[in-house]
Amino acid sequence: MLDSAYQQALDYLYSFIDYETMHQLRQPVNYDLRRMDELLERLGKPHLAARTVHIAGTKGKGSTAAMITSALAASGYKTGLYTSPHLVDLRERFRVDGRLISQVELVELVDRLKPEVTAVNKKASYGRLTTFELLTALAFLYFAQEGVDFQVVEAGLGGRLDATNVVRPEVCVITSINLDHTDVLGDSLAEIAAEKAGIIKPGVVVVSSPQPGEAAGVIEEACRQNGAQLIRVGAEVTWQSLGFENGKQLLRVSGGAGSYGLCLPLLGRYQMENAATAVAALEVLAGRRFDITPESIAIGLNQVSWPGRFQILRERPLVVADGAHNPAAAGELKQSIEHYFGSIAGGRPSGRAILVIGVSVDKDLAGIVRELSPLFETVVATRSRHPRAMGTAPVVTEFGRYGIEARAAETVPQALALALSLADEDAFICITGSLFVVGEAIEQQTGMGSAG
Repeated sequence: MLDSAYQQALDYLYSFIDYETMHQLRQPVNYDLRRMDELLERLGKPHLAARTVHIAGTKGKGSTAAMITSALAASGYKTGLYTSPHLVDLRERFRVDGRLISQVELVELVDRLKPEVTAVNKKASYGRLTTFELLTALAFLYFAQEGVDFQVVEAGLGGRLDATNVVRPEVCVITSINLDHTDVLGDSLAEIAAEKAGIIKPGVVVVSSPQPGEAAGVIEEACRQNGAQLIRVGAEVTWQSLGFENGKQLLRVSGGAGSYGLCLPLLGRYQMENAATAVAALEVLAGRRFDITPESIAIGLNQVSWPGRFQILRERPLVVADGAHNPAAAGELKQSIEHYFGSIAGGRPSGRAILVIGVSVDKDLAGIVRELSPLFETVVATRSRHPRAMGTAPVVTEFGRYGIEARAAETVPQALALALSLADEDAFICITGSLFVVGEAIEQQTGMGSAG
């Protein structure tokens, strides 16, 4: 009976406009935060019930949010985490102290949402609510119901018009900005940065990851206009790699309030920048007399879990999944592979290097392939079940421009089976291109062997 009620709740949530499954331009006229305000007002303003850390950016948002959440929990604060998209299960988006919302809880909250959603949509004064707006309201309701002390909230897309931009944050975080979702956010770094900087509120401290010059200038100007202090990671807060040990990444972060020796279970080289960004945000909160110590920060980051980002799914052959979905992320994945094998295995993998890749239709395929093609002599093109998945033919064609004859497999399970059939024990298999492909690969994990 519960499975039926849960499926009905999912069907209800997905019965609204869902821009995560559509490839089309988002018109600003359709993204009016006043309808979120109206819905949340009817629900009792749950978004204001907890202290908030608000995070926007192109890449690194989820990892940084997970690190901040883990450190807050280690500091003794009950903490909610709202992220998107999910890898396998919608419930991944709603967590309290690492625990996913239960099916029962989700069903109950959807039932509570329904009459208020109906009332707002009946008037439609500012347009009709979307799936993401319902999910965001559900997150705020859940966190208020659970009585969390902090909620760490990741913006879905952009920032200025994002459904999450109704919060009153203790600190705003802007992770690295790159060209992505250009059909929605703009064709230049300055335009995209302006959308991301839309989360900056008057007088709120802003932590920014290292940014391209064009984006950095926009963020600095937004901070000036809002009287917001800006902390720049890479300048005021820095990091240094100390190598690997026991399957974890060692680094030292030097912040404004001290130095932190960290042992991070997330292996991508880019996670060091995310860790420094998380530390900078946590230092802001500690400076506001919250009980957050260097020890609790180190414990929290040592315990963080964030699947699908340079995640080892199997050791022999080595299978790594990383949701690099744009050229900048693909470039960082390339650096992480070179860094990992340089530190662990003495250079390139000793066996065959096999790439399993599937991308979404709105992504820069040429840019992604340009970054990854030098590392792999064998490529398997695939596609996820997601409606926005690109077919395999364009991927095969693009690798052909680099003299690589890619093979096609129409499903992720078929692609993994093909890659494993081509691999010996010393091979390296990398699964990437889309978080949706990575999510389906993780679904297959039990059939692939134990995780490393």
